Amino acid sequence: MAKRHAVVAGAGIGGLTAALALHRRGWDVTVCERAPELPATGAGIGLAPNALRALDAIGVDAARAAGSRVPEAMGVRRSDGRWLTRVATADMAARYGTPPIAVPRPAFTAALAAALPPGALRYGTAVTGVDLTGADLPDASVPGVAVPALGAPAADGVTGRASVRTATGQEFTADLVVAADGIHSPLRRAHFPAHPGLHYLGETAWRALVDAPDLPVPAMSETWGRGERFGVTPLADGRYYLYATARVPAGTRSADPRAELRRRFGAWHDPIPALLERVGRLDAADVLQNDLHDLAAPLPRLHHGRIAWLGDAAHAMAPNLGQGGCQAIEDAVVLARLLPAGDGPDGQGGPDPVPAALAAYTAARRDRTDAVRVRARRVGRLGALGNPLAAAARDLAVRAVPARLALRGMDDLFNGFRLPG
Repeated sequence: MAKRHAVVAGAGIGGLTAALALHRRGWDVTVCERAPELPATGAGIGLAPNALRALDAIGVDAARAAGSRVPEAMGVRRSDGRWLTRVATADMAARYGTPPIAVPRPAFTAALAAALPPGALRYGTAVTGVDLTGADLPDASVPGVAVPALGAPAADGVTGRASVRTATGQEFTADLVVAADGIHSPLRRAHFPAHPGLHYLGETAWRALVDAPDLPVPAMSETWGRGERFGVTPLADGRYYLYATARVPAGTRSADPRAELRRRFGAWHDPIPALLERVGRLDAADVLQNDLHDLAAPLPRLHHGRIAWLGDAAHAMAPNLGQGGCQAIEDAVVLARLLPAGDGPDGQGGPDPVPAALAAYTAARRDRTDAVRVRARRVGRLGALGNPLAAAARDLAVRAVPARLALRGMDDLFNGFRLPG
């Protein structure tokens, strides 16, 4: 019997996780990625306990894939080095069952890609459009479209399959299309034309990976200044993931990002100056810079016809909670769990269960991901305060919260992942 076929647009962490989860559910998968090859450089990604539990549900051991080093603590500091809040990762492990880890994004995506069947991943193959068949497709850009429960008839009346077009001229027929095509998602724009799109958060961000074996940095930290932040994350493979933000007009760029980072942060507390010295040894192209955006408003739903959106394409959020990639992983695992097994297009000859499963996916994920998006935006506003009095009041307020209460405040994030029954 023919297997169900899924086409995944985008080979980032969310797309690859979805492809692997569906593959292990018995689906045939084709992953279309616009980049010509697997990226060899990039930044890091933090995997919080919720993401690690989701990965475990599909048999992925992130530590085995990219290293097992765990920082001793994580917290927030002032630019003079004083800790505002600090939590031991051992306490996090005791509360949530596992400590967070941070891994190099290229190594992690390579491990996910290697677990897919041969030929599933098509580089240099951008998805340019998806044609949906079926009767009475609703306008998914209109809020308030009813979402049926799993097992109920599909709201959009879809009875056919999706036709996927690519920039190379290849076309694929699919029972499901996973739109994991990133923060600027062309598929989101095409199928939700009335949505306002992205919202600039007022900050630009720099990211880099450095080797510094002579600089033992045991804690994962983010330092708050006035309108600027600097993050240091020990990675599981022994390197360091560095990031920095500053409030600037959109599109602001310097001739040399390495010099710009030294100018802004070179006088901050140790080990930031020494780490910036390592950044100075990198090629300028190895220091990534991106303006920060999130989705201006939630999508009315996370599916349309046979297309399901996940990750940044579905709910782009500020990186302030370290949950963007984690929520993409949750999306992928929940989506695969709700869909039927891939061993036959019509199951027992009854109604096609795929459309109702996608409606259940929206019901399972939309509210959680939007709550995280809103919270990440609020935390970013707090960290980026530029007024001296406001920043001083912020620092006093954060210092006044006991570490145990600060940890408890993460319960909804780290314990919020649930697999559907």
